[in-house]
This record gives sequence, C-alpha cells and structure tokens, in this order.
Amino acid sequence: MRVLDLATGTGEPGISLAQRVPQGSVTAVDQSSELLDIAAKRARNKNLLNFITQQADAHHLPFADQSFDLATCRFGVMFFIDAERALAELRRVLKPGARACFAAWGPMEQPYWQSTLKIVHRRVGGTMLEPGGSDPFRFSSAGSLSAVLTASGFLEVEESTRSLPWTWRGDAEEVLEYFCAVAAPFRSMLDRLQVEEWPVIRAEAKAAIERYRVGDEIRFGADVVLASGKA
Repeated sequence: MRVLDLATGTGEPGISLAQRVPQGSVTAVDQSSELLDIAAKRARNKNLLNFITQQADAHHLPFADQSFDLATCRFGVMFFIDAERALAELRRVLKPGARACFAAWGPMEQPYWQSTLKIVHRRVGGTMLEPGGSDPFRFSSAGSLSAVLTASGFLEVEESTRSLPWTWRGDAEEVLEYFCAVAAPFRSMLDRLQVEEWPVIRAEAKAAIERYRVGDEIRFGADVVLASGKA
C-alpha cells in the first residue's frame, strides 16, 4: 500500500501509518521544509525506512495520476487556499476507489480553545482572524467539509463530528507555549497585545487550563470533524 499524508507537519499521522504498512510506504508532504526535517528525524529514530518526506504544495502535487492507495490529512485541510482545487488534485493522484480521510477542528467552543484563544481575544477585542486568511474552524459547521469533497469529485462521502479524548501530559505553561507556536492564523490578534498585558493573560489562561487537570494529565478532550471520500 502506498499512502500519501498531506500537510504532515512534524509527521503525523504519517509515521504511525508507516508502522502499520511495513511492506508499503508513506509519502509525507508539507510546504515547510523545517517541519519535514523534524518528521524525517522522528521517522529515523523509529527506524522507519518506508517513510518518505517531500516538500510540495497540496494544490500542485508532484506525483503521477493514480499513484496512491490511501490519503490522509490531519488538521491541514482547513488551511488550503483553494480547498476544492487541492482536493481535486488529491483525487487525481489516488487510484480509483482509494479513500481520502480528513480530520478538522470542530467549533471553537471547546476546552483547549476556550482556555487559550478565547482568553486572549477577550482581552484585545477586535477581529480574531484576518479577513480572507486561514481559519482553523473553516469546516466546523456540519456538512461543510463533505460538501467540498463532493464538489471535488469524491464519491461515497462520509462526515461526522466526534468528541475524542485529548490528553496533555505536561503543565499549563507548555500548553501556552504550544498555542503560541501554532497560532499563525491569529498572529495579527496576538500582535495587538501589549507586553505588559501578557502576565495577566498567562495567569488567567493557566488557571483556565488547570481546571482540566486530572492527576498528572490535562484532559481537554476535542471535538473533531472526520470526513472521507472515495476517488
């Protein structure tokens, strides 16, 4: 089985899939060479010789027609500039009957976002996202992702929203650091914060995060949109 993992970032779910198809291969694609370097290093540390990284844009995949048996994309489809075009391109490189599987964020009204993003926004006000920019919650409305899959030519489209466990094995400070590291869509909002406001926000966010602590773990849980379709 040949698997394509779009917008792989630091390598998931591609690395986990590579472990499950030892006689096959996983090609992990992302626009960021820095993230791909991290993914490749993680794969080497697991002695995975069937995990291949390639820098590429999802809208212009450098692969022949009907090259892959399966495609995955976890928390990446929301950021495609032209999702319908990118998914049509993905369908091109899939073999007939191959399935493409996606995970996207559900609504913002859930523990992780409410204890980080919402606290910042309450402090600074104004727009949360740049008009026309990336939106992590783009497909949070029921049926919106499956509609794009259908418009892109995928068949037997399925979609559901699931509440899944999401446990953070670390402290609240690490959660905040992670949020700041992946908060590119909200950068303009963060830039409106004054330096002297950060201590207050950090204290408020930490207190909110700690409400989800159980023992040594922070148990957020996550509402996630899962969708798939056949080429």
